[in-house]
Amino acid sequence: MTATEFQKKLAMRITLSRIFMVPVIVALMWPDTLTWNVVAAICFILASITDYYDGYYARKYNAVSNFGKFMDPIADKILVTSVLAMLLAQGKIDAWMVIIILARDNFIGGIRSVAAADQIIIAAKPAGKWKTAMQMIAIPIVIIGNMDPYLPYLDKIGYGVLWVSVILSITSGIEYYVGYLKSRKA
Repeated sequence: MTATEFQKKLAMRITLSRIFMVPVIVALMWPDTLTWNVVAAICFILASITDYYDGYYARKYNAVSNFGKFMDPIADKILVTSVLAMLLAQGKIDAWMVIIILARDNFIGGIRSVAAADQIIIAAKPAGKWKTAMQMIAIPIVIIGNMDPYLPYLDKIGYGVLWVSVILSITSGIEYYVGYLKSRKA
C-alpha cells in the first residue's frame, strides 16, 4: 500500500476502530469492578477521541466521502448506545435517559434522511455539540462509578452530567427540527 492509499483510508479506519472498540469496552464493563471499570472508561475515552481524528484526517488528506459522513455519526451512536445499554443493565442509569437519547437520535436520523432527499443541509447546532461533550464526559465517570473514599460521589456527578446531556438531547432535537422546517420554507 502506498502512502497516498494509506492516507486516503486512514479516516475510515479510525471511524471503524470506534465500532470495533465497542465489544472490548462492554466486555471490560462486565465484571463491574473498579479496576475493570477504569480500564473500560479509558478505552471509552480513547474511542471518543477518534471522533475528532477521523474528521481531521479526512479533511487533511482530502478523503472526505459521503460514506465517511454517514459512518461517523453511526459509529458514535453505536459506541454511546452500546455503553448506555450496559450501564442500564448494571443499574447505573435510568431507562428514561436511554429512551430519550435513542429517540432523539432516531428522530434526527429520520430528519436527516428527509432533508437529504430534499437536498437540504442543516448545520449542526451548539446544543447538539454540547450534548455530545456532556455524554463523553459523563459516560466514563458513570462507568467508573463510586470511588469511596478517594472520590466520593463521583458516580452521582457523572449521573447528573448525563441528565444534562439528556436535556441537551431534547433541546438539540427541537433545534434540528426547527432548522429543517426553516430550510424547507427558504
